Amino acid sequence: MKLTTRIAVLLLGVVIGLLVYHRTPDEKRIRQSIDAAVQATERADASALSEQLTDDFDGNSGVMSRQDIANVLRVARLRGETLHVVVGPVDVEKRGERYVADFTVTLTSGGKVFPAQLGVYKVEAAWRKDGRDWRCYEATWTQQL
Repeated sequence: MKLTTRIAVLLLGVVIGLLVYHRTPDEKRIRQSIDAAVQATERADASALSEQLTDDFDGNSGVMSRQDIANVLRVARLRGETLHVVVGPVDVEKRGERYVADFTVTLTSGGKVFPAQLGVYKVEAAWRKDGRDWRCYEATWTQQL
């Protein structure tokens, strides 16, 4: 085997090794989960949103559980509600083995089912690894406008 062929095979092996062992950074995976939650909310897809939350999710210090949030989306879907979500810049910070994401979110609706809950919110969401995925286990939100 020629030297150039051996080098080409070696380089190909290195490239394949890098592709196989490439891992998406945790911060990016959390941002992807936030994006998935936004898309699920806009589709009023309770199951897809629930996939981003842990079973013991705590929203606003016990105000809403994972099931409560899923039920809100189920009601929206049953009533044909149109929900729109705009997320501002997301700041993700590592804290030990977990992460915290801070961002603003604007909720709007094409209907009249949730008028009191619409507006701009400041959100702090805490994430932990659940198996191979990052899931939100706690979130607080305060209405800004």
